[in-house]
Amino acid sequence: MHTRSSVQTWLSQGKHQVLSLFLAEPCPLCQRSTPAVLCPSCSRQVHQCQAQTPCDRSIPGLAVVSWGRYEGSLRQAIGSLKYSNHPRLAEFLGTELGQTWLDRGPCPKDLARPVAIVPIPLHPSRLQQRGFNQAELLAQWFCRLTRLPLHSNGLLRVQATQAQHSLSRLSRQQNLAQAFTVNPSQVKILKQSTVWLLDDIFTTGATAQAAAQTLRRNGIAVGGICTVARAVAWADSDSYSPSNLDPGIDVSDRILRKN
Repeated sequence: MHTRSSVQTWLSQGKHQVLSLFLAEPCPLCQRSTPAVLCPSCSRQVHQCQAQTPCDRSIPGLAVVSWGRYEGSLRQAIGSLKYSNHPRLAEFLGTELGQTWLDRGPCPKDLARPVAIVPIPLHPSRLQQRGFNQAELLAQWFCRLTRLPLHSNGLLRVQATQAQHSLSRLSRQQNLAQAFTVNPSQVKILKQSTVWLLDDIFTTGATAQAAAQTLRRNGIAVGGICTVARAVAWADSDSYSPSNLDPGIDVSDRILRKN
């Protein structure tokens, strides 16, 4: 005979099962039904792309914190977020990046001043086309976990630029030379902090450098950039060996061609 408590437990479990069934949606990567953002199988595959060494300080004046390598299921997840209208993926990816910041992010000397998070902006025409800025969505979940202040409109994109993935390193820099400006209403408050930029992918660093230079020209300190994934080889990559590379070819170009 069931006791009252056991009956209540059984009813509660049944209620949660029925609720989970109604709340389940297709996994954006494999289409299996799941109540979570990603199904357990796809979540495991994305986590296999996680970087062992997330923080890179080899770029002068710009620390880079990246959650994972731009490959496999992580690359698929970012593509689904941006191009297949799956903004819920920003919750999963932004939270993972935020946990990396908390666990293995910048050292204390990099955080001597208050930190402000500024997502890399989209040009208004691109924003209208996509319907959202993936960097801003990622930053919202990142800041929700880390409790860092988010300045979504700290930077403005004032020039529509050619897609970066098809350009050489020099062309990327030229493409972005005048792409950004600081929001005049945000200058004063941003000067009181060290800005960390946030974006979905770090490739050659041209976008991050252009954004950082724009902020610095306005007297705003920049600590680095946080990204979900990184396409450029760095200390985390077992296959990266500077002695094996042709000095005339940009490392990022090799990685992008490979992917």
